[in-house]
Amino acid sequence: MKRLNFKAGETGLNRFFGPLEAKIMDILWSTSDRSIKEVQTALEGDRDFNFNTVMTVMNRLVEKGILSKSIRGRTSLYRPVLSREEFMDEQSKELSHELVDEFGPLAVNHMIDALEMADPVLIERLEQKIKQWKKDM
Repeated sequence: MKRLNFKAGETGLNRFFGPLEAKIMDILWSTSDRSIKEVQTALEGDRDFNFNTVMTVMNRLVEKGILSKSIRGRTSLYRPVLSREEFMDEQSKELSHELVDEFGPLAVNHMIDALEMADPVLIERLEQKIKQWKKDM
Protein backbone atom coordinates (compact mmCIF):
# COMPACT_ATOMS: atom_id res chain seq x y z
CA MET A 1 0.00 0.00 0.00
CA LYS A 2 1.38 3.40 -0.89
CA ARG A 3 1.60 6.11 1.72
CA LEU A 4 -1.48 8.28 2.00
CA ASN A 5 -1.19 12.05 2.11
CA PHE A 6 0.22 12.97 5.50
CA LYS A 7 -1.20 16.09 7.16
CA ALA A 8 1.39 17.35 9.65
CA GLY A 9 -1.02 19.69 11.44
CA GLU A 10 -3.49 16.95 12.31
CA THR A 11 -3.48 14.22 14.95
CA GLY A 12 -4.24 10.51 14.96
CA LEU A 13 -5.98 9.05 11.94
CA ASN A 14 -6.81 12.54 10.67
CA ARG A 15 -3.16 12.74 9.59
CA PHE A 16 -3.95 10.18 6.88
CA PHE A 17 -7.70 10.43 6.35
CA GLY A 18 -10.42 13.02 6.05
CA PRO A 19 -12.66 13.38 9.14
CA LEU A 20 -15.41 11.05 7.90
CA GLU A 21 -12.90 8.51 6.57
CA ALA A 22 -11.20 8.45 9.98
CA LYS A 23 -14.51 7.85 11.77
CA ILE A 24 -15.41 5.06 9.37
CA MET A 25 -12.02 3.41 9.83
CA ASP A 26 -12.37 3.63 13.62
CA ILE A 27 -15.71 1.85 13.36
CA LEU A 28 -14.42 -0.85 11.03
CA TRP A 29 -11.25 -1.42 13.05
CA SER A 30 -13.36 -1.98 16.15
CA THR A 31 -15.81 -4.38 14.48
CA SER A 32 -15.03 -5.59 10.98
CA ASP A 33 -17.37 -6.89 8.27
CA ARG A 34 -20.00 -4.18 8.43
CA SER A 35 -22.50 -2.99 5.87
CA ILE A 36 -22.86 0.63 4.85
CA LYS A 37 -26.10 0.86 6.85
CA GLU A 38 -24.38 -0.52 9.97
CA VAL A 39 -21.57 2.01 9.63
CA GLN A 40 -24.10 4.81 9.05
CA THR A 41 -25.97 3.76 12.20
CA ALA A 42 -22.73 3.70 14.21
CA LEU A 43 -21.98 7.24 12.99
CA GLU A 44 -25.37 8.60 14.07
CA GLY A 45 -24.22 9.51 17.58
CA ASP A 46 -21.73 11.88 15.99
CA ARG A 47 -23.82 13.44 13.22
CA ASP A 48 -26.60 12.44 10.86
CA PHE A 49 -24.70 11.25 7.77
CA ASN A 50 -26.58 10.50 4.56
CA PHE A 51 -26.43 6.85 3.40
CA ASN A 52 -25.11 7.88 -0.02
CA THR A 53 -22.33 9.95 1.57
CA VAL A 54 -21.21 7.02 3.72
CA MET A 55 -21.42 4.67 0.73
CA THR A 56 -19.33 7.01 -1.44
CA VAL A 57 -16.62 7.39 1.21
CA MET A 58 -16.48 3.65 1.90
CA ASN A 59 -16.24 2.80 -1.80
CA ARG A 60 -13.44 5.36 -2.21
CA LEU A 61 -11.60 3.63 0.64
CA VAL A 62 -12.01 0.38 -1.32
CA GLU A 63 -10.57 2.09 -4.43
CA LYS A 64 -7.60 3.32 -2.36
CA GLY A 65 -6.95 -0.24 -1.16
CA ILE A 66 -7.76 0.59 2.48
CA LEU A 67 -10.98 -1.46 2.68
CA SER A 68 -12.04 -4.67 1.00
CA LYS A 69 -15.61 -5.37 -0.02
CA SER A 70 -17.36 -8.72 -0.13
CA ILE A 71 -20.92 -9.67 -0.94
CA ARG A 72 -23.02 -11.75 1.43
CA GLY A 73 -26.46 -12.35 -0.03
CA ARG A 74 -27.61 -8.94 -1.18
CA THR A 75 -25.45 -7.02 1.28
CA SER A 76 -21.98 -5.59 0.71
CA LEU A 77 -19.70 -6.02 3.72
CA TYR A 78 -16.58 -3.94 4.28
CA ARG A 79 -13.46 -4.67 6.25
CA PRO A 80 -10.04 -3.04 6.61
CA VAL A 81 -7.30 -4.62 4.50
CA LEU A 82 -4.82 -4.09 7.37
CA SER A 83 -5.29 -3.94 11.13
CA ARG A 84 -4.90 -0.48 12.71
CA GLU A 85 -1.44 -1.47 13.93
CA GLU A 86 -0.37 -2.79 10.51
CA PHE A 87 -1.70 0.33 8.82
CA MET A 88 0.12 2.69 11.19
CA ASP A 89 3.31 0.63 10.89
CA GLU A 90 3.18 0.69 7.09
CA GLN A 91 2.37 4.40 6.86
CA SER A 92 5.06 5.43 9.36
CA LYS A 93 7.62 3.23 7.57
CA GLU A 94 6.80 4.83 4.20
CA LEU A 95 6.90 8.32 5.72
CA SER A 96 10.25 7.62 7.41
CA HIS A 97 11.77 6.34 4.16
CA GLU A 98 10.53 9.41 2.30
CA LEU A 99 11.95 11.74 4.95
CA VAL A 100 15.34 10.01 4.88
CA ASP A 101 15.36 9.97 1.06
CA GLU A 102 14.54 13.68 0.97
CA PHE A 103 16.54 15.01 3.92
CA GLY A 104 19.10 12.27 4.65
CA PRO A 105 21.05 12.65 7.90
CA LEU A 106 19.03 15.72 8.95
CA ALA A 107 15.87 13.60 9.23
CA VAL A 108 17.70 10.93 11.23
CA ASN A 109 19.21 13.55 13.56
CA HIS A 110 15.80 15.10 14.19
CA MET A 111 14.29 11.67 14.88
CA ILE A 112 17.05 10.98 17.41
CA ASP A 113 16.50 14.40 19.00
CA ALA A 114 12.81 13.53 19.35
CA LEU A 115 13.81 10.50 21.45
CA GLU A 116 14.94 12.68 24.38
CA MET A 117 11.59 12.05 26.02
CA ALA A 118 11.37 8.43 24.84
CA ASP A 119 10.80 5.45 27.05
CA PRO A 120 14.11 3.80 28.05
CA VAL A 121 12.73 0.49 26.77
CA LEU A 122 12.33 2.04 23.30
CA ILE A 123 15.89 3.34 23.39
CA GLU A 124 17.13 -0.14 24.35
CA ARG A 125 15.22 -1.69 21.43
CA LEU A 126 16.75 0.87 19.06
CA GLU A 127 20.24 0.08 20.38
CA GLN A 128 19.62 -3.63 19.77
CA LYS A 129 18.36 -2.90 16.27
CA ILE A 130 21.47 -0.86 15.46
CA LYS A 131 23.72 -3.64 16.81
CA GLN A 132 21.89 -6.19 14.65
CA TRP A 133 22.07 -3.91 11.64
CA LYS A 134 25.86 -3.49 12.09
CA LYS A 135 26.27 -7.23 12.53
CA ASP A 136 24.37 -7.94 9.30
CA MET A 137 26.46 -5.47 7.25
